[in-house]
Amino acid sequence: MGIADKAKNTAQDLAGKAKEALGDAKNDDELKAEGKADQTKASAKQAGENVKDVFRS
Repeated sequence: MGIADKAKNTAQDLAGKAKEALGDAKNDDELKAEGKADQTKASAKQAGENVKDVFRS
C-alpha cells in the first residue's frame, strides 16, 4: 500500500473520530453518526489495501 493511501485512510479515520466527538459534545446524533460512518469507510479502505498487499507479496 502506498504511503499516500495510508495517509488518506488515517486522515479520514481521524476526521471521523473528531466528528463523532463533536457530535457527542453538541448532542448532535446526526454528526455523531456521520463520524462513525467516516471511520467505517476508512477501515474498509484499509482492509482492502491490506488484501492487495497480501497478493503483491
